[in-house]
Amino acid sequence: MDDKILEASLYTIKGVAILDNDGDRIISRYYDDTFPTTKEQKEFEKSLFQKTSRQNAEIIMLDGLTVVYRSNVDLYFYVMGSQFENELILVSVLNAFYDAVSTMLRKNVEKRFLMDHLDAILLAIDELVDGGVILEADSSNIIQRVAIKNDVDVPLTEQTVAQVLRKAKTELNKQFLKS
Repeated sequence: MDDKILEASLYTIKGVAILDNDGDRIISRYYDDTFPTTKEQKEFEKSLFQKTSRQNAEIIMLDGLTVVYRSNVDLYFYVMGSQFENELILVSVLNAFYDAVSTMLRKNVEKRFLMDHLDAILLAIDELVDGGVILEADSSNIIQRVAIKNDVDVPLTEQTVAQVLRKAKTELNKQFLKS
């Protein structure tokens, strides 16, 4: 029996990627040295896109990795794990990420909108996974954490009442501490 099966590890995610309709990279994060160079990563992404663009499945095995994916309009979302990883964990991470992105983009999950909000999407990935360790698998928690960091950037007319109240409370606390 292979020792890797018996090894317990928190490092369950090998990478997260978003590709466009042509298979070109929009965002990718790799958390180990499976593909150490950018050239190897892009080659893997091209073969991944070629294999997934023609299938309707949600999971594939490629180059010793288990990959779950989801497509929408002109984007492909991928979460990669080792060949021994539980597919349900990978799917839950993918769903949390996709749902968070969908909510942040107000259900307009398209390349144009994603590029306009790239900073928030990168923050969402950071809230989801850190160094390959899954931090969060609940999209509402991811959105809340990203929203806290982006309250300053959101125009007042687009902020929720909770965001406005939180911002006002923070300002009042700052003024109180100064006096």
